[in-house]
Amino acid sequence: MDRTVRYVGSPVPKKDSMALVTGKPVYTDDIAPADCLVVKVLRSPYAHALIDEIHTETAGKVPGIVSILTWKDVPKKRFTMAGQTYPEPSPYDRLILDRRVRFVGDAVAIVAGETEEAVDKALKLIKVNYQVLTPVLDFRTAKDNEILVHPEDTWQSLCPVGADNRRNLVASGVDSHGDVDAVLAGCDYVIEETYHTKANQQAMMETFRTFTTMDPYGRLVVTASTQVPFHVRRIIAHALDIPKAKVRVIKPRIGGGFGAKQTVVAEVYPAIVTWLTGRPAKIIYSRYESQIASSPRHEMELKVRLGADKNGIIKAIDLYTLSNSGAFGEHGPTTVGLSGHKSIPLYAKAEAFRFAYDVVYTNRMSAGAYRGYGATQGLFAVESAVNELADRLHMDPVKLRELNMVREGDVMPAYYGETAGSCALDRCMARAKEMMDWDKKFPARDMGNGKVRAVGVAMSMQGSAISGVDVGSVTLKLNDDGFYSLMIGAADMGTGCDTTLAQIAADCLCCDLDNIIVHGVDTDVSPYDSGSYASSTAYLTGGAVVKTCDTMIKKIMEKGAEYLGASMEEVDFDGKRVYCLDGSREISLRDIGNQAMCNNGLALEATESNTSPVSPPPFMVGMAEVEVDMETGKTELLDYVAVVDCGTPLNPNIARVQTEGGLSQGIGMAMYEDVTYSAQGRVLEDSFMQYKIPTRQDVGTIRVEFESSYEKTGPFGAKSIGEVVINTPSPAIASAVAHATGVYVRELPITPEKIYKGMVEHS
Repeated sequence: MDRTVRYVGSPVPKKDSMALVTGKPVYTDDIAPADCLVVKVLRSPYAHALIDEIHTETAGKVPGIVSILTWKDVPKKRFTMAGQTYPEPSPYDRLILDRRVRFVGDAVAIVAGETEEAVDKALKLIKVNYQVLTPVLDFRTAKDNEILVHPEDTWQSLCPVGADNRRNLVASGVDSHGDVDAVLAGCDYVIEETYHTKANQQAMMETFRTFTTMDPYGRLVVTASTQVPFHVRRIIAHALDIPKAKVRVIKPRIGGGFGAKQTVVAEVYPAIVTWLTGRPAKIIYSRYESQIASSPRHEMELKVRLGADKNGIIKAIDLYTLSNSGAFGEHGPTTVGLSGHKSIPLYAKAEAFRFAYDVVYTNRMSAGAYRGYGATQGLFAVESAVNELADRLHMDPVKLRELNMVREGDVMPAYYGETAGSCALDRCMARAKEMMDWDKKFPARDMGNGKVRAVGVAMSMQGSAISGVDVGSVTLKLNDDGFYSLMIGAADMGTGCDTTLAQIAADCLCCDLDNIIVHGVDTDVSPYDSGSYASSTAYLTGGAVVKTCDTMIKKIMEKGAEYLGASMEEVDFDGKRVYCLDGSREISLRDIGNQAMCNNGLALEATESNTSPVSPPPFMVGMAEVEVDMETGKTELLDYVAVVDCGTPLNPNIARVQTEGGLSQGIGMAMYEDVTYSAQGRVLEDSFMQYKIPTRQDVGTIRVEFESSYEKTGPFGAKSIGEVVINTPSPAIASAVAHATGVYVRELPITPEKIYKGMVEHS
């Protein structure tokens, strides 16, 4: 059949757009049964303690209280809440409730009752006697500290990631190519600096929430706002110590995730209540809980050594990352890898690199996945070091990157030896430079009245799914009247994958977009998919759609040929009909669908899975223009220019919104969002009054364009876009501030206080 591309590359509206803008009940709490028990968690006031006694008798007498669970009432089987493919690289270090509490906000007891008022009252009446222990709060002192966050013998690590609970290590390792020390010794210029990023919150609008029920057949049904339904099924079964066959997970519409919902933060609490009581139960995290007991970005300290010759050719990169996993190890071994493997490969002419890392336990809120997943931290450090090198060389940082950047066809030793099969990074840089009017604005301009405007630049890369691990799958059915049902296992979390996957299917099947009905995730009926993370959906699940459509077309042609009394070789399919090549006979898709309902032995249904041995990186260039008040250090972001290479943009509108949203989050990380702790280990930014996320007015003008490449391993040439877009603001803004003030801010966020202090020290 001849395919005409009608939908891929077109800005078609999202399939769920009208439901969302008209406020239809589509989210988890909207569809929860009215008779759900209200579930809440009593949380530890201490960063590190042992529970000696819990007195729940008085609380249990509150009218409406149905269940109060403590560490004595739950299974003693350790698990991880990280939503990753089994065997998970993250250690099995959790219990649903543990006698040892490891951070301020850790779960102490679970209370379930008929009303929120009853539960709130009962929570206040539970009396806990704690044996308070000394915590490990500084991640720089955690490795080999005499205080152990996880001294228990039941701790286990399933994968060889260098974990050792007796050393407070979640992971440790080193990767290298060439002799870094020797190459650095021969360099004309060496930059050696340390950079620090904080534990940013994803701050999605819909907090963590789940409701659970028992079906008539004794199975636990978990309806959760999650990015990883199939991983939730495994984790819940493991935590509750019940067969996976007893667990069904349904994903409704998600009000944002950004990686937070790749961790099973809330699901286990109503699940254990329903399993033990048989009654429906739900948990709705408050914003306060989401701020103090969730899964923020890993805090990292990154030490960079960067060597170049006098011409600006970068010869060697040496990176050491220290990552703070907090009280538990979710995503610790995997996020840290991206800090090096998604930053160092941008510089293809480097003769040698070394990337070493340690991930440590501390008695702080445990970290997790957040858009960018470690690459964001690594790129702030490496790109900032490159910008500092350019300034040391008195070279335009754009020119420095043009001399060194990875280009199409280059082998990337620091990116698992992959080849950049599709790369428009050079064109992204050229277009961004033109959009920013870089030559006119670089490095800075004195505007008078104490104001200076300056510009900065950064590059980034990410990946498209986890090579050799992730799986994307879809099932396609032809129904009566000839419309299709597309059942996907990937979780649309506002990213629009329900729409983009339907666009791919419509072009593959040569049909109207409205002829594709997309069915979201239900682990009982959806094909297995690793989930929506690691920038995998468009690339990996999109590829599964192409494969499945090809299989479906063969089945349609086979059935059509049967109805026409012809052989497969004598017919073709054009999306609307199967017809004989000689023009003698034809049968419509509608008639095939209807006739197949009777006396048919061939199911017009196809399921295909897709995995990939490579993870083609999307690339991006970001440029920032800031205005700094030289008397106060106050900085305003005036303009941000972004040019992205995501292969073929499947839907330009959705890709643009993804980019703008990611940039806004990156700008928040760069300039506003801060996490600080009291001396006792309590998070001080426990609401949006303290934790400042930018509004639309705070991010200045954002301008986005695309430079397409063609990724031959992706559907219609597509690569991912979901994560690469968050990575450039921090180093670009930091460089712009340095060009304006001479102050390099190496710890995020870049605040007026830090800038002012730096200017005073330089004066």
